[in-house]
Formats: sequence, structure tokens, C-alpha cells
Amino acid sequence: MLVKTYAAALQGIDAQIITIEVNCSRGIKFFLVGLPDVSIKESHERINSALNESGYKFPGRQIVINMAPADIRKEGSSYDLPLAIGILAGAEKIEHDRIGDFIIMGELSLDGSLKTVHGVLPIAIKARECGFKGMILPASNAREAAVVKDLEVYGCKNLAEVIKFFNDEITLERTVVNPRREFYEKQSFIDSDFAEVRGQENVKRAVEIACAGGHNIIMVGSPGAGKSMIAKRIPSILPPLTLRESLETTKIHSVAGKITNNDSLIAIRPFRVPHHTISHVAMVGGGSYPRPGEISLAHNGVLFLDEIAEFSRQVLEVLRQPLEDRKITVARAKQTVEFPAGFMLVAAMNPCPCGHYNNPYKACTCSTQQVQKYLNRISGPLMDRIDIQVEIVPVKFEAISNVRPTESSEEIRDRVVSARQIQTDRFKNEEGIYCNSQMTARLLNKYAMPDAAGLARLKNAMERLSLSARAYDKILRVSRTIADLEGERDIKQEYIAEAISYRNLDRENWAEMI
Repeated sequence: MLVKTYAAALQGIDAQIITIEVNCSRGIKFFLVGLPDVSIKESHERINSALNESGYKFPGRQIVINMAPADIRKEGSSYDLPLAIGILAGAEKIEHDRIGDFIIMGELSLDGSLKTVHGVLPIAIKARECGFKGMILPASNAREAAVVKDLEVYGCKNLAEVIKFFNDEITLERTVVNPRREFYEKQSFIDSDFAEVRGQENVKRAVEIACAGGHNIIMVGSPGAGKSMIAKRIPSILPPLTLRESLETTKIHSVAGKITNNDSLIAIRPFRVPHHTISHVAMVGGGSYPRPGEISLAHNGVLFLDEIAEFSRQVLEVLRQPLEDRKITVARAKQTVEFPAGFMLVAAMNPCPCGHYNNPYKACTCSTQQVQKYLNRISGPLMDRIDIQVEIVPVKFEAISNVRPTESSEEIRDRVVSARQIQTDRFKNEEGIYCNSQMTARLLNKYAMPDAAGLARLKNAMERLSLSARAYDKILRVSRTIADLEGERDIKQEYIAEAISYRNLDRENWAEMI
């Protein structure tokens, strides 16, 4: 008897429906075709054990299984459940009338229980697009899939429950999630607050500007000056995720297997902190069958590179293209996939090998050449892509011991959100442009051109600091953000001056200027 069940394969952060055709006939052989990987070929033993533990026997017949389309490589153990159901239906041990209405996914344990699988959200979205009635999943994945409207999602604990469901022996409880309510309930959570940061008002200002315009920022200062402390509080002042951004972010984390059990949507902007020993493949994503890397996991959030000068040159250089294009294309011999990579880069580093260059409280033991060589670990093209470069010095005792409350993250976020709303209105007719950091040359000429006095100051800075054309664009973008924070339409000379002050770390004369 020929029976079809349906599953899905992941390609990037999207899914493709896989038809599992099972034909049971006379004989004793078992054939599994359609480009399955090793873990799928091993499913025979898991299915056999799971059926025995569930009170069923593996059919003593010839079984031929084809996973179509046959030219797409299938991988992972999430096909155990649809294969098992297809085998039983082909052997007429299950009523197969309703099987074609559902996408079935799940990994089987030897005792028949169902284990969590990855990539459920994009699969659920694809199932709805293709007109399926619902999904049968492990119970731990049910809430994640139930985010998708107009799709019946049933979470099962073991294989026996699925078999009884299709045989109308039990009724499964449909998993229902109110994504909007849960999303907005989680949005108000703030783990760390800027009110806890003492002093460093100039750095706080730079960070506020960076968040308001979506600009990349690097903080350079001595150990213990507060670089990491400030960076970890940046998500608390970024605008809350929209539902569209949340869904996009959740899809990426779902494919990467980062969604915890019983979670639905990600409501807090991601904050990724890779270690400096990370490989370039782990950073951008990849592998034989590409999966998202750190830059994609930071999509719609923050990628924090602490001690950026300690990262390998190759890892830093692969960031250049994603910082410009907000996406990364991973090409392999078997397939090419594209992952989103619209992140805000936040970097921190010491100013020199000993870490105390420009420290007013501790002498530096490095020469000017050593300082320049240390900074040279970050290439000029990458530094050009960092909009704001700010120095940070250790806080005096008086500021640390001051118990008076400082400005909270909520107060700063209100200003950031107001500035972002101005940008949303400005770019509402520009496809793919959401904040000032994304402005093209055409939009810079339209929205970010200063007056004659501002242009004169900018020209002087370009010549004095030997800034590149890309740095020129960055200054205009940052000055536009400063004007938005001030609620001004025109870019004043003082806004240009402040934006220029955030380029003082450009390499050619940085060591001599301090």
C-alpha cells in the first residue's frame, strides 16, 4: 500500500515541504532513498525500538521509502516521526485518511518519547502557506509553532499518542498561543539599567546617539573603565522589537536551535557576545549544511565584540560586507543560502598592549609605535564602517561613590524611540531603510546636508584627520541622528562638530592627538 506523509526541510531560515512516500509490499527488505543523510538512515533502529516500546511491531514486509524532492539533501533526526507514521499507515496499522492534512516532525527516543527539533517556526509558516490543516510536533515545540495563526498545532509526548490520535482513539488538546499578549508582556523586562552606571556621561551620550540612529560604535579605554558594563546595557535603551522584527528574529534562533522549551516569540532584542577565539565560520554561519552564525543571531539586536583587537584578522574582515549589506550569503558546493545580518556592532578594546594609554591615573609603558601597531589590528576599511568612535577613561572615585540616581534606561529609551519615530516617518516610502545608519548617498544629499558653516567645518576635519569618503558619509549620518534627538529639522554646525568628535580615533594621527 502506498501512503504519503509530509515533513519539511530547512534551507537557510526558510522551509520546503518534503513528501515522504511509503510503499509496503511483499518481501522483507527496507529501502530508504531521496538523499537522506546518515542520521536519517539510522532512523530504522530508532523507529523499530520506539514501536516495540509503544506496543507495536515493525512491519515484516518490504518497505520502500522515498523522500521527495529527491534532489534536496535531507538531514537530521526530525524525520523519525513522519517516517514511523508512514510505515505504520503503509502497513495498514493506522487510519491514513487525515495524515495528509498535517506536517509531522519529531525525533524518536528508543522508548518512543518525542524529543525537541529545530526550525519549527519557519516550518509552521510554510505549512500555513501550503494550505496544511495543522502540525504534529513534540510537546516542547508546540508553543513555538502555535504562534502562526490559522494552523492547528498538537504537541505530543510520545509516538503512542500520535498513533492513537490518527486512529481516533484519543483527542489531543490543541496548543493555542496569544502571541501579541505574550510579546508585549515580555517587552518590558530590563535586566540591566543605565542608572547603575556612574559617570561616563560623554560615553552615555555617544551610546544614545548610536542607538537612536542604529550606528555602529567602538569604545576605546583602559581596563575597568566601564566599556563592558555600558555595552551590556545598550539593549535596554534600544527601541522595542516590533512584531515583524520579533518573528524574523525568532525564525533565525529557531533554525539555530536557540529557542528554549515552551517559548514562543523572542520579545527582547538579541545581545550576542562571541568569544575572541571564535572562527570566521561560526561568526558568519556555514557548515556542510549552512546554519546561522553569530552575526545572524544578532539580527535586529547587538553584536558585542569585547576586546575586538584580540579577534583574528580573518574574523574581523568577514564583518565588512554584512555591515554594509545587512545580510550574508553563504555559498557551498551543494547549496547557497542567505541569512539576515542587520545588527548593531558594538566593540570595545584597550588603547594599547598594556591598556593604559591616555589613562590619567596610571602610566602607559607602550611607545607610540606600539600603540599604532595595536590599533592596526583593526583594518582601515572595518574602522570606516564604525560610525562612532569614542574614548573612555576611568571614573574618578567621587563619581563612583556618588549615590545620587542617574538617568535610567527608560528615560534614555524614550528619547531614542522618539528619534526613531522621526526616522520611520522620514523613510516610510524608502524600501529597506529604517534608520539613519542605512541612508544611501541619495538620501544623504536629501536629508543630511548641513549649511555652509557646517560644510566648512566638515571640510577642515576631512583634511586634518585624513578621513575617507566613507567617514564623510558616517559624519553626515551621525549628525542627522543628533538633529533628530534634538527634534531639529536642519543640521546645525554644532551637530556636525559633535559628529566629527566621534571620528577622533582614525588611525593616521590618533596617537599624536591625545
